[in-house]
Amino acid sequence: MSVGADGLPRSGVPGAFDKAAAAYDGLVGANPGYHAHLRISAERMRLAANGTGLRLLDAGCGTGASTAALLGVAPEAEIVAVDASAGMLAVAAEKGWPPSVRFVHSRIEDLDATGVQGPFDGILASYLVRNLADPDAQLRRFLTMLRPGATLAVHEYSVRDSRIATAVWNAVCFGVIIPAGKLRGGDATLYRHLRRSVNAFDGANVFRERLRGNGFNDVTSLTMPGWQRNIVHTFVAQAPR
Repeated sequence: MSVGADGLPRSGVPGAFDKAAAAYDGLVGANPGYHAHLRISAERMRLAANGTGLRLLDAGCGTGASTAALLGVAPEAEIVAVDASAGMLAVAAEKGWPPSVRFVHSRIEDLDATGVQGPFDGILASYLVRNLADPDAQLRRFLTMLRPGATLAVHEYSVRDSRIATAVWNAVCFGVIIPAGKLRGGDATLYRHLRRSVNAFDGANVFRERLRGNGFNDVTSLTMPGWQRNIVHTFVAQAPR
């Protein structure tokens, strides 16, 4: 059994999201910039105008915030949105979506078993990679799922390269995120996992090298404005042509 740095088994992460699902949108909606930052990452994929003719994968879609970000920049694209938490997907399903958006319940590692396969013209993975037992194996899978030259965007927390960012992250977690998660949902397990998993995850420099080491080209990263500067980043990488 794979266990994360916080002691929460990787297999237990979807269940923690299930418990938090009902209150999740309210909590993240109180985070200044949460939805805007997802939209920024979607924009950084530089998809063709309106997404006409494109097929996109939203890996780790949760309650659909990242799906909405993709839809906002590529309204004509086909979007396959995948998550391992049935509770989060149930919340997502209650929202209005065009027929071009399809939600799939699956661990991203098991996606082939659902019949969903590439090629995709772009993949957005939001707050996903640090929760995986074997991120390298999944990055290699993403590579095989992309068309030559297509883009992977990883929207993820990464604080280890900055002492200031690390201090701000932990202060916000202890002072706001964990208490608010407990108050809104009655259980702070997910938010304790969030704090510890972010602290344990790659620094931005290391993660860029991880992407290159798993076969991606033209790897870059940009952070977000506001209080999440050097805390949340978009890592953009291209499948070889």
